[in-house]
Amino acid sequence: QVQLVESGGGLVQPGGSLRLSCVAAGLTLDYYSIAWVRQAPGKEREGVSCISSSDGKIYSTENLKDRFTISRDNAGNTVYLQMSNLKPEDTAVYYCAADFGPCSRAELQVNHWDYWGQGTQVTVSS
Repeated sequence: QVQLVESGGGLVQPGGSLRLSCVAAGLTLDYYSIAWVRQAPGKEREGVSCISSSDGKIYSTENLKDRFTISRDNAGNTVYLQMSNLKPEDTAVYYCAADFGPCSRAELQVNHWDYWGQGTQVTVSS
């Protein structure tokens, strides 16, 4: 059974940083791509970044890639999202999601992932 568990969210001031973690169980990162997707209040889910199975290639939403960095620890079956220079508009629930095989920029945009975590709240406010 696949399970994705996010952690690391919280309240942070504008300009601050957070690192989110996603621990994956029931799958291996060699075969599954992992994405970070966020959903702000009243808005649709937005793909942030994904890291592809096998080769670890990264795809990121263009307007976030300078501040948000995805990485993974295959040994720990964990994927991270390092977020810096956070802004109030980054406030959202952040989900990690998984899909078998490589990911792509197109997949990041349509957000059709096979598995989802429960999400972690990130609030950016002074």
